[in-house]
Amino acid sequence: QGQLVESGGGLVQPGGSLRLSCAASDRTFSGYVMGWFRQAPGKEREFIASIRRNGDTYYGDSVKGRFSISRENAKITSELQMNSLKPEDTAVYYCAAAAYIIVSQIRRSESYKYWGQGTQVTVSS
Repeated sequence: QGQLVESGGGLVQPGGSLRLSCAASDRTFSGYVMGWFRQAPGKEREFIASIRRNGDTYYGDSVKGRFSISRENAKITSELQMNSLKPEDTAVYYCAAAAYIIVSQIRRSESYKYWGQGTQVTVSS
C-alpha cells in the first residue's frame, strides 16, 4: 500500500519561512492529487493547499498569498513553501493524496485516501 512521508517541519520565528516536503512511496502517486492539511490542538483539520498532476493549484483562505504548493511528478514529491509565518500557523502538517477529486470536494479531508504521519511546525519567538 502506498505511503507518504513528510519532512521539513521545525521551529521558526514569526515572519520566517519553512519548506515542507512529502515523498510518496511508489510511482502510482505521480498522477494523484497531492494536498496539505494542518491540525492545531483542539481544532479541526484545516485545508491548506492541493495540486493536480497538471499543475492546477488550490489554497485555503488563511494561507493564500503566503504559502505555495508544488510537485515534481518524476520524483513523486510535493512541497509546501511557507512564507511570512505567523504563530497561528503552528500545527501538525499532513500530506495527503487521492487518485481523483472533483474540484468542489478538493478542500475536504474526506476526499483524500492516503495520509502521511504529520510533521510539527511551530512558529514562535
